[in-house]
Amino acid sequence: MSQVRPKVALVTGANRGIGHEIARQLAGNGVHTLIAGRRSDAVTEAVASLRGMGADVSPLNLDVTEPESIATAAAEVSEKYGRLDILVNNAGIRIEEYGKQPSEQPMAQWRTTFNTNLFGVVEVTTAFLPLIRKSEAGRIVNVSSLLASLTKHSDPTSYVYSDAFKSLPAYSASKSAVNSWTVHLAYELRDTPIKVNSVHPGYTKTDMNDGAGDLEVSVGARTSVAMALLHADGPSGSYVHLGEALPW
Repeated sequence: MSQVRPKVALVTGANRGIGHEIARQLAGNGVHTLIAGRRSDAVTEAVASLRGMGADVSPLNLDVTEPESIATAAAEVSEKYGRLDILVNNAGIRIEEYGKQPSEQPMAQWRTTFNTNLFGVVEVTTAFLPLIRKSEAGRIVNVSSLLASLTKHSDPTSYVYSDAFKSLPAYSASKSAVNSWTVHLAYELRDTPIKVNSVHPGYTKTDMNDGAGDLEVSVGARTSVAMALLHADGPSGSYVHLGEALPW
């Protein structure tokens, strides 16, 4: 009698914050989860912490800004598992200073932000896509933000329409670009079992938000986990938060 193989997931930026919690919740749903991060010591510590909670996790060194690191990680996953069922592109940065006007933010910050938040997502996804194609029902989850929504940014009644969030133009634009990548890739994969979706975690209390936010990390991870475990009749090419479709 053959045994059912557990799903294999990879979560980037999983050594802390929302990524760490996404990994914990996926493991809690019986998914063998790879804890990916660029610092081996932080990854080792996160794996030890999660295993201490009984989670089935393994370490994976992966710097989403380094092509060689991405290629090495993809080769390692291929050798060990032969496939990848779930990819959660969670790694992201926010390095802009609150309080500056959009035109005052240095170009170096734009390039650094896009290198991680967009180019890293695209390069990691394309590197692992051959392995995702080997899954019976691959899932790609791109962690976006409500700041990606041009509709919300243009709505004076939205909390996004504020001096604070208008001082994050590179971060916002990078996440808008992630949403665009999502719909393009979903179109390419429309005739396959693979589903590609963007998620807004919610305004979550993490280091990226300097501890501010409305939601605890356990809630902030929930949308990503739901889309990672999406049934065959679920959407692809969507942008959601806690089951609600968001305006692009």
